[in-house]
Amino acid sequence: MIQRIFKNFTFNPKDDILSGLTVALALVPEAVAFAFVADIPPLVGLYGAFMMGIITALFGGRPGMISGATGAMAVVMVHMIQKGNEVGDALATPIENLGLQWLFITLLFVGAIQITAGIFKLGKFVRLIPHPVMMGFVNGLAIVIFLSQLKLFPSLGTENISFTGDTGAWFSALFSNGAFWIMLGFVGFTMAIMYFLPKITKKVPAALVAIVTVAAIVILGNLDMDTVGSFIREGTKDGSGLEGGLPTFQFQIFDSVVLDSILANKWLILSTAFILAAVGLIESLMTLNLIDDMTETRGSGNRECVAQGSANILNGLFGGMGGCAMIGQSIINVNSGGRGRLSGAVAAVALLCFILFGAPLIEQIPIAALVGVMFMVVIGTFAWSSFRILNKIPLADAFVLIAVSAITVWQDLAVAVIAGVIMSALVFAWKNATMIRARKRIKEDGTKVYEIWGPLFFGSIQNFNSKFDVKNDPDVVEIDFIESRVNDHSGIEALRGIANKYLDAGKQVKLTHLSPECKALLLKANPKFDQVIETAVDDPRYHVVTDLLDTEV
Repeated sequence: MIQRIFKNFTFNPKDDILSGLTVALALVPEAVAFAFVADIPPLVGLYGAFMMGIITALFGGRPGMISGATGAMAVVMVHMIQKGNEVGDALATPIENLGLQWLFITLLFVGAIQITAGIFKLGKFVRLIPHPVMMGFVNGLAIVIFLSQLKLFPSLGTENISFTGDTGAWFSALFSNGAFWIMLGFVGFTMAIMYFLPKITKKVPAALVAIVTVAAIVILGNLDMDTVGSFIREGTKDGSGLEGGLPTFQFQIFDSVVLDSILANKWLILSTAFILAAVGLIESLMTLNLIDDMTETRGSGNRECVAQGSANILNGLFGGMGGCAMIGQSIINVNSGGRGRLSGAVAAVALLCFILFGAPLIEQIPIAALVGVMFMVVIGTFAWSSFRILNKIPLADAFVLIAVSAITVWQDLAVAVIAGVIMSALVFAWKNATMIRARKRIKEDGTKVYEIWGPLFFGSIQNFNSKFDVKNDPDVVEIDFIESRVNDHSGIEALRGIANKYLDAGKQVKLTHLSPECKALLLKANPKFDQVIETAVDDPRYHVVTDLLDTEV
């Protein structure tokens, strides 16, 4: 037991520590960027990344998976935060950053919802996500990460020049933009190091070597390039940098004025909390599934739900923006050798140390190095095999794959996954609705036998009913379900309905090879069915998927 716990914490301390440091460097600009998206101070994003990272690393359901502040949750937060700030400004005694206080309170609800999901073991439902949805999710996420990195490049300088109107001037402006080409060169150099170094040695993470090498060249060469520090200062109103203190308890969220404003806008708070909880769980569980496949191990979705919820509650109490699992940083960690809980813990603690002690040094890291690392993540994340299999899989699966990718880019991950599952479920229901068959034969005594084959559920009811000819059938009919299964309440109702039609026509009908549960439900609705159901034979191979039958005959 102790050996297993230690193995989960760290299988290779050196790899876990080095990969954790690599991830921490990549977390800084990501957390700051997502804080800007949510319209909150950058330190709130950094605190959120630290608290999410440390709690999920130590107590989460997937060793090696990285959690932090994420864009998927930031875009959900921003409307509520802006609304809160407007309410705060309109108060008789204005409250600055009231939207931020709303966010902290909302995160308490988010955490409670996520912990409840873990307690009731809802994490297992991630297994119901079809493979085309997974591939679409991965491809869409890779595109989103790629597009987010493009925003970090300097302006091309061609905004006011028409490509078609003055092509020469457009290309002249493009090629004369030295800052853009210098950054592109260092991005390419970073990617080259990450590609070729593992072919020489895997003793050190390629991403960490690439970041340190590019930073050293830029600093020693005194090159004028965008850095983490300039990125942060340009995005803040007061031009402040990265340095800060420890997270502090947010007493102000329990102030009577803040609570009154929350009660007056409770539906906005609660709806945002449910959306944030759903987005966070879906992204986290999908990332867990992906890392499971990469490492050929299995994590615990329910445990991850509880850890994510606990981390979000801590964020609400101590002033972080909350978050969930981060697929890009998780892939960096795993590919750099971080497979134990130590890697995530090191990443979180290192991030806090950067805030407390290492801000001047971290602020000198070129944005180009971090963009190059993320571009390699994009290449590793995208399921390139999807191009090869598109014409080899069913048309419906290909459509779902492409649709989920597009919706991920257009909306967000949660909407895309939910839409993909719904589309896949509808396709499955449609296909199975056409599978039901009825073989007909006449016994020597004149009894007509319908041998049903295929699933009987809400989608196949119409086809099922069309198999019978109540008016022209003989006086004795037998419906045999030995090769069929009744899957839901709708199937039970259809079975009851067709039996009543024969009875109303003055004919005898026998239902054979029904499960005990199906028999019990039919008898509950109409006791006279004891003359209809054949009790001499049972088919114990399946159980009807329902336990209620409220409709009376």
